[in-house]
Amino acid sequence: MLSTARLPRSPSGWTMAVFGTLAAALGVVGLVSPDTTIRLMGLTPIPGADRADADHTLLFLTASSMAALNMGVYYLLAALADWKPFFRWTVPFRLLTCTVFTLAVVTGRAPAGFLGVGLWEGLGAVATGVALRYEKRAGRTEAASAGS
Repeated sequence: MLSTARLPRSPSGWTMAVFGTLAAALGVVGLVSPDTTIRLMGLTPIPGADRADADHTLLFLTASSMAALNMGVYYLLAALADWKPFFRWTVPFRLLTCTVFTLAVVTGRAPAGFLGVGLWEGLGAVATGVALRYEKRAGRTEAASAGS
């Protein structure tokens, strides 16, 4: 049986844990099978034999995947610690990431399949923000009830 000490203790913690788990898992997928990550974004992988010598796609995919793995672990650790200041810090930056990634698609810098990455960041940020707001309001309600 799982101990509650090893599970998130708040709704906002759960949003962070879900995001962290997905980020870490996708990071591992990118490190182990870059072509799978390319397919998940709706792109067609290029066989290694057909890559130009100066094609650094796999290098950047490896770096992005390692960053996703690390970020996922940070989010999981923060969720387990119920570190709300970290949760709050992530919301505007995840919304910024959503904006930049969405603009990359809109301006033609990235293919349409990349829009999912931006939406994932944006929806995760909104879910965390809503959970934090709910918890803050619930805390005020509990404090008001205790004072009666």
